[in-house]
Amino acid sequence: MKIGILSSGGDCPGINATIRGVGKTAVTHYGMDVIGICDGFQGLLSKDFIPLDDKSLSGLLSLGGTILGTSREKPFKKLLDGDDAKPQAIIDNYKKLGLDCLVCIGGNGTQKTAYKVSQLGLNVIGIPKTIDNDVYGTDVTFGFHSAVDIATEAIDRLHSTASSHKRVMVIELMGHKAGWITLYAGMAGGADVILLPELGCDINKVNKAILNRAKKDRPYSIVAVGEGLELNGGGSKSSNRVSRLSKLIEDGTGLETRETILGYVQRGGSPTAFDRNLATSLGGHATELIAKGQFGRMVAIIDGKTTSVPFEKVAGKLKLVTPDHDLILQGKRMGISFGV
Repeated sequence: MKIGILSSGGDCPGINATIRGVGKTAVTHYGMDVIGICDGFQGLLSKDFIPLDDKSLSGLLSLGGTILGTSREKPFKKLLDGDDAKPQAIIDNYKKLGLDCLVCIGGNGTQKTAYKVSQLGLNVIGIPKTIDNDVYGTDVTFGFHSAVDIATEAIDRLHSTASSHKRVMVIELMGHKAGWITLYAGMAGGADVILLPELGCDINKVNKAILNRAKKDRPYSIVAVGEGLELNGGGSKSSNRVSRLSKLIEDGTGLETRETILGYVQRGGSPTAFDRNLATSLGGHATELIAKGQFGRMVAIIDGKTTSVPFEKVAGKLKLVTPDHDLILQGKRMGISFGV
């Protein structure tokens, strides 16, 4: 058999480990041929690829980014009636490359596109990837734990400068509409206020929590905020939202407030040991599905076990933090404010 691998959407730690997991299992255990499609679905449209053998797959386990490159090409987006040029190009190039299966590594958008490619009659397997941890149908995605570790270290560092200057420090973390990184890093880093996009926030309750700390001789606070949090009257840009939140806190409490946007540093660099093993496991299972002829599925971790789910059950859905999450409930018991 011959399989193609592509990575699409944003980069994150663990993509190369996943490519390695798929490729080495395919080459070493099953004797398959493997090629890498360059720059996501854009490479599939232009038939841009590289061969992947045992030698080229070595040294990838700890390497950040993706050796295949990536893009946010969405070949099915805003197609007009009768406009099937890109979908047809995908079919044609899949056949010209002699592929028996296409492995798509990516987040929500990638899994949705992978599902549509499978509906063209092609064999496709998806592997969930995102630091946001918001892919529906799997308990965890690789890249998430690496991002949480980076964000937690950043919060740890803010504690010392916040306490030295008696300031409120607001740190924005990535996640789009999902607050998983903010929740996990906020709890692990000992944030005093954790604001999640899913819950929203009442600025009066936020300020009250910060003032209560000040009254208890704790004149500094750490506020972890998810980038997708909406503020009434705020700007559309991330920097505007964070600046507005900081100003609302400073005006409401009288305490000097500063903001930090951690940004892309959260998804760069080497994956953690956890993410390396997760990526390896998911990649290997993807190859097993191919060998068994079980296509149209996304590999997943469910209740701690490596398994898979049909594309139709995950495509177009988001996994978001719910108010009854154990960490939220425990945080509230400890006096952490969630702004609601």
